[in-house]
Amino acid sequence: MKSSMKYGLGMGLGLGLTIGLGMAIGHGVWAERGSSQMPGVSLPVEELRTFTEVFAKIKSDYVEPVDDKTLLENAIRGMLSGLDPHSAYLDPEGYKELQVGTTGEFGGLGIEVGMEDGFVKVISPIDDTPATRAGVKAGDLIIRLDDTPVKGLTLNEAVKIMRGKPDTDITLTIVREGQDKPLKIVVTRAVIKVQSVKSKALGDGYGYVRISSFQAKTGDALQKEIEKLKKEAPGGELHGLVLDLRNNPGGVLTAAVEVSDAFLKTGLIVYTEGRDKESRMNFSATPGDLIDGAPLVVLVNGGSASASEIVAGALQDSKRAIIMGERTFGKGSVQTILPMNNNAALKITTARYYTPSGRSIQAEGIEPHIKLESMKVAAVDQPIERVKEADLAGHLVNGDAEKKTDQRSKDEKKSKEAQTLASQDYQLYEALNLLKGLRIMKQALPK
Repeated sequence: MKSSMKYGLGMGLGLGLTIGLGMAIGHGVWAERGSSQMPGVSLPVEELRTFTEVFAKIKSDYVEPVDDKTLLENAIRGMLSGLDPHSAYLDPEGYKELQVGTTGEFGGLGIEVGMEDGFVKVISPIDDTPATRAGVKAGDLIIRLDDTPVKGLTLNEAVKIMRGKPDTDITLTIVREGQDKPLKIVVTRAVIKVQSVKSKALGDGYGYVRISSFQAKTGDALQKEIEKLKKEAPGGELHGLVLDLRNNPGGVLTAAVEVSDAFLKTGLIVYTEGRDKESRMNFSATPGDLIDGAPLVVLVNGGSASASEIVAGALQDSKRAIIMGERTFGKGSVQTILPMNNNAALKITTARYYTPSGRSIQAEGIEPHIKLESMKVAAVDQPIERVKEADLAGHLVNGDAEKKTDQRSKDEKKSKEAQTLASQDYQLYEALNLLKGLRIMKQALPK
């Protein structure tokens, strides 16, 4: 059994803001560094003179009076938002809620969001939250919040509108690819408790584990769920496992490392590189494999981002798992939280992370071994009835027919269960078939 690893330093891998009780979480984990002045940094005098001139013009000529604090905070926000989509200024309230968010309990809608073309883009809805139950999907563009147009709002302003008291409603007007006109979806806010790891037995010794987000205790939870699956499996041994990272927006770096390490015995998992010495880190696997080398299939899609891509990339480069599904989101940057003296904080991009083979997935994503689009399948209403040997008059009787009756009944039951799984989750159905095929091939090969 592999022990859970704990690192003293985590780095934020969140995609944007999760709509929680406040601004919320980048689902993640981050390095906190004390604020300090950088020695040897020269000040751009001419540019600062221009800034002072603009500041004075606004103070004297703007149509309404604006206090100094508001002007300066807006200037700071603009400075950070101009860097990249993941850098931001967190006021004291936002910073506090970011810290609370990593515990996995917060209030709100339950969606990970960012900005795209001036609109709020849903990166991923979180499992078992109001947004998921209401039908919000990854890739949706939110263009209106109740009666308020999103265009012209900052992400923070949009989030403040979306948050609110539990049991209150908000109407999201959404543009969705493939839909001719905008959709109106009513979401009821709630206090959200995220269970990041779930599992279920798929029968015949095959298991399924779903990780919806990477939190501080995800590694420990994964270990418990796999132990539970082993107890349910024949002989206490798993013949194969499906690890589902679809629509997982990321989270804690150390959790991603622990999940990868759960299936790797040795080798590099991920490394980060940045300008600052503290942002350059390496994480390697420790001995042990929770499923003892059994085949592993990892499901991903366009909503799999950040920490999810670290896991998929590490298992792919190490040739430990088959990656199946759609190309991932492509977030390969690391954010660090820098506390400020006023109880606020800066979230800035400080590094890129790389898979063991040296790949940067920034804006590229992880290409799966087997591409499989998300789709719905349905059983044929009136299947073709084919004539079989047993239907022919005077056919020879199989001497072992009685012995095979029970087995045929079991096979028919499994077939119905497979049809149900295929109609509910076609990608999972194919992943399970792949695991079964790998086991059959392994058994057929000479030892």
